[in-house]
Amino acid sequence: MRESSEPSTQSYSIFKAFEHNAWQTVVDQYDAAFSRLTQQAIPSIFEALDLRPGVRLLDAACGPGNLAAAALRLRAKVTGVDFSERMVARARMLHPDIEFREGDAENLRDFSDESFDVVAMNFGFHHLEQPENALKAIHRVLKPRGRFAFTVWGREETVAGLSLPRKAIALLGDMDVLPPGPSPFHFSEPDNCREAFIRCGFADPQTRTVDQTWEFGSPEEYFEAILRSTARTSNLLQRQTPERLTEIRDRVCSAASAYRKAGKVLLPMPANLAWATKP
Repeated sequence: MRESSEPSTQSYSIFKAFEHNAWQTVVDQYDAAFSRLTQQAIPSIFEALDLRPGVRLLDAACGPGNLAAAALRLRAKVTGVDFSERMVARARMLHPDIEFREGDAENLRDFSDESFDVVAMNFGFHHLEQPENALKAIHRVLKPRGRFAFTVWGREETVAGLSLPRKAIALLGDMDVLPPGPSPFHFSEPDNCREAFIRCGFADPQTRTVDQTWEFGSPEEYFEAILRSTARTSNLLQRQTPERLTEIRDRVCSAASAYRKAGKVLLPMPANLAWATKP
């Protein structure tokens, strides 16, 4: 079933401030825990974009700049933008030969019309307060026949690394400790992606699943990563009472043990990849 409810504009402003603060404080932890996972989708994004040498690419909500760096290795002309100045600082440190700017993917006001051949957003779209504003901004900065591709997590029940703690919190804790915001799984539904693309002026929207695996040495290592390395799930955990958090930790680690294989914990983390073209 598609997610249809949307929070109020006032809630959105609170949610955006929450997201910004979260991404200011988890830069190192996110890079250590998630980069090895989210980079798995980059080749599929480039395939959807038909990325070629010399193409001008914008990496929107670029985080530590991994997609931008991969595009540069393929000889694209790359710019990255992120609303967290600390993420931008890390991207500049890791990839000093790429231009990274601080800016909002929902307006891209520092970029002129029709200035990019392609735009990519790798696991940033579900963190936006008004994702269709981003679609409209990206449509504006794309050249005619330019493409936009983004990844989000697959349906919640398929993404073990996120569903395990959320199930445990729903059973043992409090799910209402965060500011209201858009569902993190709204765009996990392919129909929602296609409809949003069409509303914002894109053509030929397409989606597909990209299989990914998050690897850890133990359930405890996984829990520490999810506790400290992202925005919503980490804050859901950290805002529980100490007693509840202990119970949740035990339940999550027990559930993660079911994913042991050859001495590793291998969590399925499929992505929904969506892309479309500016007419």
